Amino acid sequence: MDTAGIQRLEAAWAKQRCLSLQDRIQSLPSSKLSAPAKVTLLRLLHAELRFLSRILSPSTPVTSNVGYFESIVTVLLHPALCHASRLCKPLPSSATHVDIVCTFDRFPSWFLVSDSNPSRISWSGGLRARVERVLHVARSTMVALKPSSLFLVFSRGLPDGVASAIGFQFGAVEVSPHANGVFFEGLELEEGWVSVGSWEMKGSRWFEIKIPGDNLDCSEKIPIIANALNREEVECGNDPFGELISLLKQGGMESVDVINFDTTALIAMVSGISNGGAGRLLRAPEIEMIQRFKGNYKFVIAQVNSELEKPILSEIKTAVEGKNGIICDTVYLEFKELICMCGGTFEKSRADQLLKNITVVPDKPSARVASLPSTRKISTKNKVVFGTGDYWNAPTLTANLGFVRAIYQAGMSLLTIEHRPRALTGD
Repeated sequence: MDTAGIQRLEAAWAKQRCLSLQDRIQSLPSSKLSAPAKVTLLRLLHAELRFLSRILSPSTPVTSNVGYFESIVTVLLHPALCHASRLCKPLPSSATHVDIVCTFDRFPSWFLVSDSNPSRISWSGGLRARVERVLHVARSTMVALKPSSLFLVFSRGLPDGVASAIGFQFGAVEVSPHANGVFFEGLELEEGWVSVGSWEMKGSRWFEIKIPGDNLDCSEKIPIIANALNREEVECGNDPFGELISLLKQGGMESVDVINFDTTALIAMVSGISNGGAGRLLRAPEIEMIQRFKGNYKFVIAQVNSELEKPILSEIKTAVEGKNGIICDTVYLEFKELICMCGGTFEKSRADQLLKNITVVPDKPSARVASLPSTRKISTKNKVVFGTGDYWNAPTLTANLGFVRAIYQAGMSLLTIEHRPRALTGD
């Protein structure tokens, strides 16, 4: 086969890899990467496809970045990595390029990913200068965006000499991506749970450089307080709400077992819509519903249809199972007020039961969330609520997608679990 024929085959193979990778990216859940980050990655991949589709000169070798994009996606699929807020772009207010800004093993982290042939990686080349630039920004950036670690991933390996130089120059420690204790229970994709052992990146070498700064590791334990009763004293029931309550753990424990609730999550759990009332509301006369909910009528009906299509408590059960639920003082007071004003008899009863099975902790936002500039979306209250979850290294269950999007736009990765909203019905 002549040179042109070989190049056409190489280009066709690279295009096929791009198309396959495009499908994988489309299927990644929001827990893995933000919508803007997904758009960025797909845009870069589309540009690669356009390049490969051009007529190639017989004298021009086929070069492609598809291996680099494949490495990025493989790193994203690591079970301990979530909430990538920025991919393959310069950092905010900086020309410094970072491949992945995310949360890794519950801590804010940056990643530099290389798909270079190990034989072509030299310490005197651009690697050293790039790591120096990124480290300078990581150590000097604002608290809100400061990572706890910078990871260097060489997907095809690294010569021992260069590895030794990285360790000597930057204090990097080689880590195993398959090390015990680094994984969560599994990776939640849209088609279900994938076992931890299904992830691999054969031949890769990973290095971690710790970034000095505020101690982001929460060494405290959740306090046991008066409203966290022994489970024997609380009647859970056999309905979906009772089953959800029975999945929550009780008492003080390590932060890895904690999930933080904002007010939207508490309302979703006790709402009449989520607890068997959706069908009845949909059958009620329209004029009665309009008079009852007034300007919120369409909002409530949309939630009713959403509930009938896919009950929300079954999704929340997956998020809370085996976790110690916490709320901060601000959420506790706001929830109590809303239930008192808008909750119906059964909603109030469920709220009382729920509060007996979760722990109230003081408002204590993490330094990085507290330092965010206040905006309409990033209000002081939101910083307290989500920041308290961040202090405990706990994900916050929320329907406040405006805040989540604003956080991503600020360049921060924050542990959140999104759920569909539900309203109190007053039944």
